[in-house]
Amino acid sequence: MVAIFGGLGAAIMWATANLTSSRCSRLIGSASTVAWMMLVGVLIAGPLALASGPVPPITPALAGWAACSGVGGVIGLLLVYRGLRIGKIGVVTALASTEGAIAAVLAVIGGERLTIPVAAMLCVIAVGIAAVALATGGATEPAAASDERQAVVLGAVAAVVFGLSIYGTAQLGQSMPPLMAVLPLRVCGFVGVLIPMALAGRLQLTRRAVPMVALIGCCEVFGNVSYVVGSTESIAIAAVLASQFAAVAAVAAFFLFRERLTLGQRTGVVTICLGVAMITAFKG
Repeated sequence: MVAIFGGLGAAIMWATANLTSSRCSRLIGSASTVAWMMLVGVLIAGPLALASGPVPPITPALAGWAACSGVGGVIGLLLVYRGLRIGKIGVVTALASTEGAIAAVLAVIGGERLTIPVAAMLCVIAVGIAAVALATGGATEPAAASDERQAVVLGAVAAVVFGLSIYGTAQLGQSMPPLMAVLPLRVCGFVGVLIPMALAGRLQLTRRAVPMVALIGCCEVFGNVSYVVGSTESIAIAAVLASQFAAVAAVAAFFLFRERLTLGQRTGVVTICLGVAMITAFKG
């Protein structure tokens, strides 16, 4: 049950962050959005991580997972926020959400064992996610064809690096408190994005964007914490359920931005709900 609730909590937080960043990145740019949300993340996760317990011995393996988590996460965020700026929310988040499947495959390769019913329901949920997020249509401001193609490429590449990042984060969570496990990503973003942009004079921020970057930073931190907590029971289950952020974002975009839900999307929502209910029953 920990993996289920951890994954679902992450999905809600990440969907909120992606929906907000789709607007914020159009105000100040994708790089500035990432930079400021990393600052917010460091300010939140840093003190809480220090208070959560002693730092474990940094072995070469832990250092490698920290680098994978931090560098992969920063690159993925830069790519997906750029995609959200120029493309459709449903398409970009759908592609990025396959990070969960990538992390699940890595977990199985790494030795995690899944029962056949749970593995089957994870596949059903993945199909539902794709149906909800890819069956988009009726956006009020459709992107130009060239921008849409670029957004697709950005979302696909982001999925790969995100998959490696969240698997690395989960590995860190096996050896340290969750808030400490999510800190490397924020530190990498602060050092690798915010500081260089500030020194180059390219860091942008408007009054309207301030609450947005604050919300994005909070949701990314606590979404990752929720995922790490869930991954202590099962990386595969937590990763796939967390990838429902694409479906959540697509449904929320209908209410917030007037993006229509097609029959395929509605079918996908029902499929996801049934899959989650069945996993809950299997794990109960």
